[in-house]
Amino acid sequence: MSVKQSDFAKAIFDAELAVPDGLCNPEGAPAGKRFSIYRNNVAVSLTEALEVTFPVIRTLVGDEFFKAMAGVFLRQHAPSSPMLMFYGAQMPAFLDSFQPVEHLGYLADVARIELALCRSYHAADTPPIDPQTLQTISPDRLLAARLELAPAVHLICSSWPAASLFHANSAPNIPSPKMQAEDVLITRPEFDPEVIKLPPGGGAFVGALQKGCTLGEAVKAAGISSGDFDLTEVLGLLLSGGAIIKIT
Repeated sequence: MSVKQSDFAKAIFDAELAVPDGLCNPEGAPAGKRFSIYRNNVAVSLTEALEVTFPVIRTLVGDEFFKAMAGVFLRQHAPSSPMLMFYGAQMPAFLDSFQPVEHLGYLADVARIELALCRSYHAADTPPIDPQTLQTISPDRLLAARLELAPAVHLICSSWPAASLFHANSAPNIPSPKMQAEDVLITRPEFDPEVIKLPPGGGAFVGALQKGCTLGEAVKAAGISSGDFDLTEVLGLLLSGGAIIKIT
């Protein structure tokens, strides 16, 4: 009797399921022990992949809890790609609905930052514009221009101090942040991506640029979002992060 691929896959990701019927070793004997070893190896490999992608989440909840949580996650979300570096895309949504961490509302957004870092690291290389280019364009023309951002750029608008929590749990001697909303910019100026807390209005500005708005429209969106918006400061962050790759 042959083993259905669907039954095999379900059993691999759920240790509570029995060994699929018809699974035999090369000698024709039941292969329950071999299957259990293989199932355990798969779980260990996926857990290790999650630990690599979400080190700050692991720090926030503790190693033992993270491993247990990863076991629940991998039973619900099998890999959709053979590239384990991209495993865990559903983690933010999982954390939003995982009852044991419902009192830690910020976890999902910290996970979004860590996912964005992974995607930014593996994004295509695109040369940034020369910062001096902006000085050669008249203000009226610049406000009507569209700025194209690099594939490595990501934006997370959080109701929590997600960037500050990320930094506080990534390096020593960083004080705990105030519980307030933060807009987070991920850029990759060279080889490694960076996590930047945007100033007031920065999230609305970058979000408008990502939607294809002109610079003037993005400034208006940022001004509506925050009366304290500083265009020079945010443009400086984008330029220093190598985030702008084209002006149209």
